[in-house]
Amino acid sequence: MAITEAFTGSQDVSTTEWSMTTDSAGPDTETSDGVFQAFVDLNAAAAGDRFEFRLYEKAQSGDTQRLAYREVFDGAQTEPLFISPSFVLINGWDMTLLKIAGTDRTITWSIRKIA
Repeated sequence: MAITEAFTGSQDVSTTEWSMTTDSAGPDTETSDGVFQAFVDLNAAAAGDRFEFRLYEKAQSGDTQRLAYREVFDGAQTEPLFISPSFVLINGWDMTLLKIAGTDRTITWSIRKIA
């Protein structure tokens, strides 16, 4: 079993939802299967900022992609490295970042995969 860094990126996150798999406006649809975990560096967040991490997936391959998990971050983070739960993904998934309030901030991330 190997662990790989399947996706990486850095972006000034704004009110446009940003796909962490394609590094473009999202959500998009990734169909590689595996166990995935996001690592998001929120060190740039400050008072008044509010960001949201979202995970989308389909229940079955022919279904509609739906919001499956989200985490909200308010203000400066006392623990700035967010590590998501591990997710078993396969059918058409994406992880995204979105600014809800405050200033656009440069956020870096990686999505790691157990293969």
